[in-house]
Order: sequence, then structure tokens, then C-alpha cells
Amino acid sequence: MKDIDVLVVWPIRPDQMAVLEQTYRVHRYDLASDTEKAHMIDTIGEQIRAVVTTHGGGFEKSLLDRLPNLEIVGCASVGFDTLCVSDCQARGIPVTHTPDVLTDDVADMAMMLLLATLRRMLPAVDWIKQGHWVAQGMMPLNTSLKGKTLGIVGLGRIGQAIASRAEAFGMNISYYSRAKKTDVSYKHYDDLMTLAKDVDVLAPVIPGGSATQGFISREVLTALGPDSYFINVSRGSVVDETALVELLAQGAIKGAGLDVFVDEPNVPDALLSMDNVVLQPHCASGTFETRAAMAQLVLDNLSAHFGNKPLLTPIQ
Repeated sequence: MKDIDVLVVWPIRPDQMAVLEQTYRVHRYDLASDTEKAHMIDTIGEQIRAVVTTHGGGFEKSLLDRLPNLEIVGCASVGFDTLCVSDCQARGIPVTHTPDVLTDDVADMAMMLLLATLRRMLPAVDWIKQGHWVAQGMMPLNTSLKGKTLGIVGLGRIGQAIASRAEAFGMNISYYSRAKKTDVSYKHYDDLMTLAKDVDVLAPVIPGGSATQGFISREVLTALGPDSYFINVSRGSVVDETALVELLAQGAIKGAGLDVFVDEPNVPDALLSMDNVVLQPHCASGTFETRAAMAQLVLDNLSAHFGNKPLLTPIQ
């Protein structure tokens, strides 16, 4: 397959990148300057038959338009809101992503954020480091998970994995979706405001993109109330981040655990000083094992395409 030209918009893991470079004729768009990128596409744009990227790297229509012979896009991410999927599909170009392989790690991160936020793990660490335990005695009490209700917005693969973990901690599960699922016994809501009013913790697990922009609105966040928490491992765009910051500062929401933000890697300054917020740098799937599996799935989809076999994980 060394005669097949692949454009790397953003690299995958080193081991899989090595295989990619051994198998195909690879062009490192990600390493080029803006001037070099323009020259690269002018020179070899017509030769490119595959694009490899990630959610962070994205794939824009402006680049797609300059690749007239593109056949496939492989993205190492479950989310695809940074890719011009509809434009690709309009040209008959399949786009693949990497669902399933990251489900467990993302669900684990959701639970870590939930535990750290409600049990106030980071303030407890500071309580020791700053000498408060010696000088002031025991730190203030925190909140138990047992008996609390977790409201999951979107009960797909990751949502269900989070639910099963939360159940193990004695939590009750409710969920919002347009249609009730027949394979779970959790309480279903078809009204998001009502769900927010009824739960102790709200966790959206939905894709990003224009369809879900600001779906968790100021009104929904306000409905949570001052004794409730917000956990987000989906996309920063799904929540009104300005409203979230304001409500946390006002004590209108008790705390939050956040792995994602609207303008990554930029995090609102106000969040940095809040001791009722636990922050992670969008790394829910960031384990060696899962990122390697995601990268391998990209390779496997390319191999299937160029071997005239069915794709493993195309975006439908």
C-alpha cells in the first residue's frame, strides 16, 4: 500500500504512527507551518486518498475541498463535531471514528470527578498540606454518594457505563432521552427541566456539535438547585458555560466536576479559584491502553477500506 498517500492532519499514537508510515506514503500536514501546508496541498492534494486526524485536530471543509480524490477519513475519537462529516458524506467519502474502545475510561473519569467533587478530595488534600488538620482539626464534612440520584442526559454506551458504576456506589439512576429505552429499568424523563429539578447530580453524556450547543441551558442549571452538582465528560459546548460559572460562584449549584470546556485549552479564570470545582484537561480517554486502541482502530478502518472490506466503525 506504499503507493497510497495519507495526509496526517493530527497524529495518532507513536506505535500506530510507525505502522502507518511503514504501510502508506504519509504526509505530515500536522508538522508543517501555515505556508508549508498551503504548498503541500498545492503539490500533493490530488494524490491524497486518506486523512488521519483526531477530535482535537479536526478536519475542515476548506481542506476537504482541496482533496479531490479523498476516499476516507479516519478519526481517533468517538466525537466528530470538529469534522466536516456531512460534507464528506455528500461526496461519498466515509468518515470513521472510535466508539466503544474508550467507553470504560470515560465512565471511570466521570465517576472520579463525581467522587472527588462530592467528597471534596482536593480541598482535603489542601487541608493537610496547608497545616489545617494540625491547627484546626478535622475539615468540614462532605457529601455521600449513597442514596443520591444521578441524572444522565443521553443514555448511550458511555451513559450506561456510568450508570452501572454509579449503581455500585448506591446511587439511584434517572435519565433523559427523547425515547424511553426498553433494556434498562432506570427512571426515564422526556423533559430535561423536570429531570434537573429531581436529581442531585446532572451529567450530560451527549455528542457535541450544533444540535446540542448549549443544550444544558441556564434554566436547566438553575433548576438543579443549590444542593446539586454538575459533572461533564462529554463536550464543553453542550452546556452554557458562562451560566455554569456564574451559578457556581453564586452558590446556586453546589459543585462541579469538569473534563471539558468551550474554548479548550482555555479554562474560565473564575473556575481556577473555586474549591467546589474539580478540573481535568479533557483527558477522560487519556490512558495508554485506550489511546492505543483508538489509534489501532483508525489503522484497521484504513486497512479495511483499502482492502475492499466493510469498515469497522463508520459514522452513519
